[in-house]
Amino acid sequence: MPGRRFRIYLQEFKLAAVRRVLAGEKVRAVARELRLGNLLYTWLDHYEQGGADALVPRGRPPKAVAWARRRALTQAPSRQARAYGHAGSDARESRLIELERKVGQQTVELDFFKAALRHVKEPPRPSGGRGARASSRSSTR
Repeated sequence: MPGRRFRIYLQEFKLAAVRRVLAGEKVRAVARELRLGNLLYTWLDHYEQGGADALVPRGRPPKAVAWARRRALTQAPSRQARAYGHAGSDARESRLIELERKVGQQTVELDFFKAALRHVKEPPRPSGGRGARASSRSSTR
């Protein structure tokens, strides 16, 4: 249907609906009351797989939320590494990844320049001379 807009539900709303079902209410009754259709089944599946964090709103999050999530994900392993005494391993691992990326770029460049050098060293194609047939057909019909 053109022009149809999708409703966006907050995480709290989703969590409240899922908790009602987990408390013993019938899924169909809750879904009918909240006008959710089959969405409640999807939310229940997400909740079972990832808990309350899996019930994130649909679409792209605001920049501040996305930035905070990204920061939490990048800082969490370093805290864990410090707890186990591997504080320097993150820096070494990121340096290794950076160097592997650089080696990959240089390999691509070397392959390109080898092909270009072969092309330059190739002898020119012999022309058919005067009156020879053209290499491609005329565009006129």
